[in-house]
Amino acid sequence: MALGMLALLGALDGGLVRLGWGLPVTPSLAAFHGPLMVSGFLGTVIGLERAVALGRLWAYVAPLATGLGGLGLAMGWPGGIWLLTLGSVVMTVVFAAIVMRQLALFTIVMAAGTLCWLTGQSLWLVGWPIHRVVFWWIGFLVLTIAGERLEMTRLLRLGITPRVAFLAAAVTLVVGLAVISVAPDGGVRLAGVALIGLAVWLGVFDIARRTVRQSGLTRFIAVTLLSGYVWLGAAGILALGSGAVAAGGRYDAMLHAVMLGFVFSMIFGHAPIIFPAVLGIGVAYRPAFYAHVAMLHVSLLLRITGDLAPWPAARAWGGLLNGIAIVVFLANTAYSALAPRATASPAPARRS
Repeated sequence: MALGMLALLGALDGGLVRLGWGLPVTPSLAAFHGPLMVSGFLGTVIGLERAVALGRLWAYVAPLATGLGGLGLAMGWPGGIWLLTLGSVVMTVVFAAIVMRQLALFTIVMAAGTLCWLTGQSLWLVGWPIHRVVFWWIGFLVLTIAGERLEMTRLLRLGITPRVAFLAAAVTLVVGLAVISVAPDGGVRLAGVALIGLAVWLGVFDIARRTVRQSGLTRFIAVTLLSGYVWLGAAGILALGSGAVAAGGRYDAMLHAVMLGFVFSMIFGHAPIIFPAVLGIGVAYRPAFYAHVAMLHVSLLLRITGDLAPWPAARAWGGLLNGIAIVVFLANTAYSALAPRATASPAPARRS
């Protein structure tokens, strides 16, 4: 987890330098902002969570490899990309074991997400540019999260039609990613349709629509989830309208609508549950958690407005505030882990 946090902070530093902020940075941090965030940080956290869930010592090779790979990438040491790829290989084996243990649609979808990660890492390893590889990484994150949320819908006992619709959207996303390899513009637009479909499905069928009426941590998680689905749909609209773009404002807007708006909304919401499960450290819910959520969404809206206007100052300030929102999240979470339990409500034992 410490290695994953280092990758996150390094990715933030490199990302802000890419936006024009004069921060101290190594060339590797600026060049590998995306891989550090996806594989170095998110890959490590997800791999650690899955290793804990599987309960097998060998499964920890995945987060250890990605954590060390992120460190190597940040420092410019040789072998970083190989370690990140090794982590994705082991994670694929972990999910194969999970699927064999529990054969269900949600485990298959999450396994497909890991295969997307492995595919992206492999293509990057053989020399594909990041602007082509990044969509496979998006598939990894979206399918992993969507699979986890599909698992929670078992409490609602959905019929066959909603499940078929979910499967159709997930398959469309994978097909779109594959098409990118031969027809980038059409593949990105097809992937955009799939992202819109998944966003609509999650917004309609996720249990968060019910739990948002409750209070405390349960409501907080629901708010973060539902707001994240809005950003997922926005990313799909941007992908559908922009097609394959390799750089510039539309590219930045599309990627960060997913990576920040969707993925970090999920992280913000589930951190009070994931951290205790993985680290054994309780994180008590506090209403102050809404501060970093609100800061993330407002700053991301500013950034994407700057991307599309175009308005460089808004993009730069929005990006800076994105980073501050993540730092505030880390500080809020750390404080809640260390604060006396009498001042806050304890987190429940499972996700909402």
